[in-house]
Amino acid sequence: MTEPFAVPFMTRALAELALLALICGPVSVFVFVRRLSFVSDALTHTVFPGVVIGFVAGGAEGLVTGALVAAVATAVALTLLTRAGALTDDASTAVVLTAMFSAGVVLVSRRSSYTSDLTSFLFGRLLTVTPRQLAETAVLVVVILAMLLAAARPLLFRAFDPVGAAAAGFRIGLLDLWLNLIVALVVVAAVRAVGTILVVALLIVPAAAARMVTVRPALMALAGTGLIAAAGYAGLLVSWTASVGHGVVLTSASAVVLLLVLAYLALLPVGLLRRRRHRPARTGRTSPHELVG
Repeated sequence: MTEPFAVPFMTRALAELALLALICGPVSVFVFVRRLSFVSDALTHTVFPGVVIGFVAGGAEGLVTGALVAAVATAVALTLLTRAGALTDDASTAVVLTAMFSAGVVLVSRRSSYTSDLTSFLFGRLLTVTPRQLAETAVLVVVILAMLLAAARPLLFRAFDPVGAAAAGFRIGLLDLWLNLIVALVVVAAVRAVGTILVVALLIVPAAAARMVTVRPALMALAGTGLIAAAGYAGLLVSWTASVGHGVVLTSASAVVLLLVLAYLALLPVGLLRRRRHRPARTGRTSPHELVG
């Protein structure tokens, strides 16, 4: 159970997943409560043109910088478009997603020699995480957690009662921008290890699974964090055993995500039973248990 993690690259991969668990667990709760799954999916794809430009300008060392610039630009653009009200939220997100990702495809198609290197950014290379990448992830984790702690209460207030939050003096547009920036930073922190295709699972599945056993946001964050950490350890172990012990090629990031989804499916009956037990009578009032459903 522990022997594979004596290998340095396995230890670094496990450390990377542990760091991602610290941020993806709490942030996934806000994504779940605010129903921002599509926004999270968009952010994982809109970083692609920034990645391409960063890679062309600075090689592998420029990936994070390019992704960070593109993610922040996307967060600002999404906030401005949705607050302006010219388009619906999902339409604004779709416009930004298609525009940014298409720009990335155009850029990478003009640099065919980089295609294989950038393809790894779509699917991740968890087992090739370097000490420098771990340090970069750790810095982003500190920044993201600080941003969450600074605005957790207003963000929850805005999520459950936007009218009340506005009446209390909170600026809804700034709160939306703050949360979009947090999600964007999580994408930048996670995308190099697990790829743009799979990072969205880390932002959606943990809270959805935790919701099956609790409705309290703090407990959902803790449960989501623990679930990612457990799936990270088990996924790496399963991938190692399949590849080394049985000759079956199984990428580590895919194994982690599949275990997260299996955990959600396993907890689904528990959630259905809880909802039946707490289902309110037809009084016209909303049950507290429905607020984060």
